[in-house]
Amino acid sequence: MTVFARNWAAALALFVFTTLAHAAGVSDLPWKYGPTKVQLGTQATLDVPDGYAFLDPAGTKRLNELMENPPDASDTYTLAPTDMAWTAFFDYDDVGYVKDDEKLDPDDILASARQGTEESNKERRSRGWETLTLVGWQNKPLYDTQFKSLTWAFLARTDRTHDDVVNYNARILGRSGVMNVVLVSDPKVLAKAVDDFKGTLGGFAFTPGQSYTDFHPGDRVAEYGLAALITGGVAAVAAKKGLFAVIGTFLAAAWKFILVGLAAAGGAIKRLFTRKRP
Repeated sequence: MTVFARNWAAALALFVFTTLAHAAGVSDLPWKYGPTKVQLGTQATLDVPDGYAFLDPAGTKRLNELMENPPDASDTYTLAPTDMAWTAFFDYDDVGYVKDDEKLDPDDILASARQGTEESNKERRSRGWETLTLVGWQNKPLYDTQFKSLTWAFLARTDRTHDDVVNYNARILGRSGVMNVVLVSDPKVLAKAVDDFKGTLGGFAFTPGQSYTDFHPGDRVAEYGLAALITGGVAAVAAKKGLFAVIGTFLAAAWKFILVGLAAAGGAIKRLFTRKRP
């Protein structure tokens, strides 16, 4: 049984309120405004277009603190349009070369993801957190053979408040690992946000020698394929260590998948963010 570590929020209800309470601090973060080129660690670069802003790991950590989200164990970077219509988080997994010759079965993947959701709900109930029902696919898995990227989106619903929760995921494959990207948006404008976000990915590039096509025999190969990038990735491998370890991995990464459904919260950040921008 797999538990997909990068899929749903641990503290859904807190986000909207803490956003409003701490919005003033968001505008004071060390945003880098486009057009500019930035580093995503040593693995990749990103061209930030005009009208967008970027936070390095230190800035992203401060953003997490303002939102009262748990810190991420990995270096995480933030990209957002200056109107804060959506937010994208980038982090890199040094898992090796992921073979892309696997045929994806959406029904099988969804069944595994539902199992993982139910298992993680046990932990959320014990902590008094909102539980989720995985409704189905918002966007079925799609692998781009040219860009070497896997994208998908699940649709879930909170069991107490019946709010829809959607996150859009992209995994960009490289020679030595995978760049994970999570797009957080109001479900009502997700399609527009995804189109906007995809327009920024033209400026993404792995560093020389680290693109997927730079693979050489003898390079480290990941222990799993494309489907496991959706249903668990590292957590799928960690399952051998026991369920508690897998749940721990889930809780460490799940903060990114947050509920952003109130226009008031987005409007508050938008006004402050726009005011701060030169």
